[in-house]
Amino acid sequence: MLAFAVALGAFAGAAQADVLAMPESASAATVSVPARGSSMATVSQQFGEPSTKHPAKGGGSAKHPPITRWDYPAFSVFFERSTVIDVVVKGVPMPIQNKDELQPASP
Repeated sequence: MLAFAVALGAFAGAAQADVLAMPESASAATVSVPARGSSMATVSQQFGEPSTKHPAKGGGSAKHPPITRWDYPAFSVFFERSTVIDVVVKGVPMPIQNKDELQPASP
């Protein structure tokens, strides 16, 4: 038992932490996407017809308006009724929110 405690103490002294580098969102800026608040007509006019138009989901009440998704080769556009509410660029992680609130890990 004493040998285990000594080995555990030696291991604890050699602890090491990995550091995760947070990349800046440079890839998202290279793809032109529809602006939030744009209409379906504006998106069609600027980007052409999508490769896929998914049928609207929801819409049963004012709290759950219909949400529609259009897929383009590089991104997907999400509409609430006929207004753009979000765009997701394929293969690009979401930007990190509230980076100023992140705290470094204590050693």
